[in-house]
Amino acid sequence: MKQEIACPCGNKFSIDIEEEIDLDLKPEYLDNIFSGSFMSYNCSFCQKRHKPEFRILIIWKSKKIKMEVLPELERGEFYRRKKENTPYETVIGFPEMADRLAVIKDNLEPIVIETLKSYLLAKADENYPDKEINAWYYGTSPEGIEFHLDGIREDEVAVMRVPPEIYEKTMQEYKKHPKNETFTSLRVRSYLSVQNILRPDSLK
Repeated sequence: MKQEIACPCGNKFSIDIEEEIDLDLKPEYLDNIFSGSFMSYNCSFCQKRHKPEFRILIIWKSKKIKMEVLPELERGEFYRRKKENTPYETVIGFPEMADRLAVIKDNLEPIVIETLKSYLLAKADENYPDKEINAWYYGTSPEGIEFHLDGIREDEVAVMRVPPEIYEKTMQEYKKHPKNETFTSLRVRSYLSVQNILRPDSLK
């Protein structure tokens, strides 16, 4: 599908995007997504870098994943729709897409990871109540599951590690009590994200 990008320099240029990406057939897309080069284009006139977001569908059959990715600009519209039947999981924004795919690649349970993010953000809010902080999954190590929190200080990230036993304890709690509000509050229809408990009242 062709899309047009308007650059601040006044130039307009067209790009071709794939509306559906099969990660089993094209695993190289994972590297592009994780490196930040996915959907990255330079203006043909001034060379300014653009990273537009468009609706795409991610298929990863070997991981049993069918995921629609909505542009961040459609976040408010998604909440205001209230009802929507879709056979896909939903994420909003390309950073969240990369985050979720990394979690899936590492064979972790997304709802547990989002729960751990909610714990970290609740603690961060106690210490920095006036800051808008985001938590992102970064990877695993023998020390535990690593998250990066941005928004505390400009151009810096805080590194937080959650011990493996906390992940396992949260997983067991989820299996025993999946309808506990701790977990259900993280989902709005097809969209699972800690952002659901952080959204403003106007979008609830």
